[in-house]
Amino acid sequence: MIQLARKGAVVASASLALCLAAAACSSSSSPSSSTTPTSSSTASASSPAVSISVTQFDKTFSAMSALKPLAATGKGNVAVILPDTVTSARYVQFDAPYLTQALTAAGLTSSQFTVQNAQGSDATELSDAQTAITKGASVLVMDPLDAGVGAQIETYAASHGAKVIDYDRLTLGGSRQYYVSFNNVVVGQTIGQGFVSCATDWKVTKPNVLVMKGDPTDNNATLFAQGYDGVLASHFTDKSYTLVGTPAGTWTPSVALSEFQQNFTAHKNINAVLTPNDDNAAAIVHYLQSQGVKPKTFPVTGQDATTVGLQNILAGYQCGTAYKPIYLEAQAAAALAMYLRAGQTPPSTLVNGSTNDAKASTAVPSVLLTPKWVTTANMAATVVADQFVKTAQLCVGQYAAACKANGIS
Repeated sequence: MIQLARKGAVVASASLALCLAAAACSSSSSPSSSTTPTSSSTASASSPAVSISVTQFDKTFSAMSALKPLAATGKGNVAVILPDTVTSARYVQFDAPYLTQALTAAGLTSSQFTVQNAQGSDATELSDAQTAITKGASVLVMDPLDAGVGAQIETYAASHGAKVIDYDRLTLGGSRQYYVSFNNVVVGQTIGQGFVSCATDWKVTKPNVLVMKGDPTDNNATLFAQGYDGVLASHFTDKSYTLVGTPAGTWTPSVALSEFQQNFTAHKNINAVLTPNDDNAAAIVHYLQSQGVKPKTFPVTGQDATTVGLQNILAGYQCGTAYKPIYLEAQAAAALAMYLRAGQTPPSTLVNGSTNDAKASTAVPSVLLTPKWVTTANMAATVVADQFVKTAQLCVGQYAAACKANGIS
């Protein structure tokens, strides 16, 4: 999801009313205002009653100041452990600074929290967690590199009295208290719906579709696929689309390109590909351009609103991208951490959903956020307005004219 889903990396809410209804029926994560969080943290009699709603989060971070009373009564430190700097630029460019901003705005000093990156190493992620707990962390916010190390960390945390929030990726078989992410099934549905709209707009009357996936070991990738497979199913059933193949899946662009080339060589009728993130899509788009494919003739999808993905959209080689405003995710995680640190149960206005951990057969109380489908039509009003991408980097060279034509400056 940004990976910017990583392994693009990024589970909350019909086209989107119809989409929401579908998510409630088929998703392993579904928003619910009636969800009652279950946590080993119980409200402290000495802690002030503080309420915050997920709908209050915006790019100003102003809602976080309401949590300052929790900072005064909470105990221990908050340790944030992000997974890597290679599979996605998001963790350095956005997650780390946003989490720092959110925790600071909530009233913590720089000595009361840390934000680290495991640099792609399971051993480092485990060691960072153990060290943080030894140094007084009472709450961990963790994006696990994989379920194995995530479960190890959560077992260690539980044995030392620390609470864990799974951030962006659920630890299957884990024992965390809460989960924060975008609704990853809805992310997939958004990608699928974007594909369908694009095939129509680009007048691809008989799409022969290669449906690609992210890394099969990544629970997010499974949920993304659940979402877009559900959208495309009726089109394959009524034979308006033809399913050509479904490769194993990966978050490594070079491997995604190899999967695509193998299928494209074997099936020359392929004229559309559903790709789960921008980085995988970029490698495929470059290959298609080398094969003389013209703009707006071969639908390709994406996720994470990377600069290259947005440029491919401006150039007419990518339909759109599922954008996940990370400042929302960072504030939600920080808010949960503040409640847990203060020994309070977060309110249902914050914990708005539940996610199924199929391995542990557990419903995990969750904060689930909603993605946006970005095309040339709304690029200026979304990723540009949010300063998620800098126009100085986006609107360069051959893309300058397209930026101007779409009101991006």
